[in-house]
Amino acid sequence: MTVTALPHSAAPKTAFAIIFAVAACHLINDIMQSLLTAIYPILKQSYGLDYVQLGLLTLTFQCTASLLQPMIGIYTDKRPLPYSIAGGMASTLVGLIVLGFARDYWLLLVGSALIGFGSAVFHPESSRVARLASGGRFGFAQSTFQVGGNAGQALGPLLAAFVVVPHGQSSIAWFGVAALLGMLILGWVGRWYTAHQKAAASRPKASTTLPFDRRTTIVALVVLTILTLTKNAYMAAISNYFTFYLIDKFGVSVPLSQTLLFVFLGAAAIGVFLGGPIGDRFGAKFVIWFSILGALPFALLLPYADFTWTIVLSMFIGIILSSCFPAIVVFAQELLPGRVGMVAGIFFGFAFGIGGIAAAALGAVADSRGIAYVFQITSYLPLLGLLTVFLPNMHKTRTA
Repeated sequence: MTVTALPHSAAPKTAFAIIFAVAACHLINDIMQSLLTAIYPILKQSYGLDYVQLGLLTLTFQCTASLLQPMIGIYTDKRPLPYSIAGGMASTLVGLIVLGFARDYWLLLVGSALIGFGSAVFHPESSRVARLASGGRFGFAQSTFQVGGNAGQALGPLLAAFVVVPHGQSSIAWFGVAALLGMLILGWVGRWYTAHQKAAASRPKASTTLPFDRRTTIVALVVLTILTLTKNAYMAAISNYFTFYLIDKFGVSVPLSQTLLFVFLGAAAIGVFLGGPIGDRFGAKFVIWFSILGALPFALLLPYADFTWTIVLSMFIGIILSSCFPAIVVFAQELLPGRVGMVAGIFFGFAFGIGGIAAAALGAVADSRGIAYVFQITSYLPLLGLLTVFLPNMHKTRTA
């Protein structure tokens, strides 16, 4: 049978401006949310909080996002809401103001919940926009979108060290200016999204037929879920407690510990960016194999390294381990075609939820056994990357 190629004009074009716009707003969104964990040393000292209370702050933020994201994603798969992403940024703005001027612990919880709600609204629709604008370069679009978030998570501790630490808790509210800028950008993205919807209404709908049988699909989704758990539980240990680990083990200052957390999170952002294009070239399964198992030897060495090697190893872990998440999301979206919002909501939401649960649990472990013990037990988590063997071969399906 002869297959006639589509004319070049019919090929979908990659809307780079839209992809970079949602990535930039992802950066702003995640700067806002990472400020919460970045100011933990300040809150611990000012309010006399223990590690469990700090973990509960993370749990409030993460669970607000994780419980709502899948529901929002499922709803917007049926009824897209182009301007909801700007509304999510507005919730984040209010949360920042509450965090900046809170004087009681319960208000810190309210601010955390508002920022979590903003993330719950932002992520599913923004991930859908990135895929719609990809022009078929799904890995590139997803990794670019995600690297904005990782860059924001990396900049948060740095901004906390050089802005919030010198000027106090109220300076968190200053970052509301960036949230306002994000709302303006997302309003423009919403107009593009609306126009794209109108243009797509006249075209046949994409197939939602599953590429594999029901059992294979369920097994693959369970494996992807466990791998996401592995990655995010380990990342939660470093993101939430790396500063305390460095202070406790090596006696570094708070600003230096925040700067070194920025180095780790910056390495993670590089890994996310590399993971998407590599997945487009070699397949998502290859990236997942390399990412989680590749980080294992560095994770096992980290708890026993001196100061210099701790920094070096944390950079390798950040680059290698973080490269898997764009591949996991793209793999799941191809397993469940036509359900982009649901997949984004589940995996971004699940990522947040697991991070919050892990942060609370690890906080309890740190209180009872010490912060160093946390890094010893979490170093074995990448071993679960062996479950990748149960993922189906998506490349063969595309070829067929």
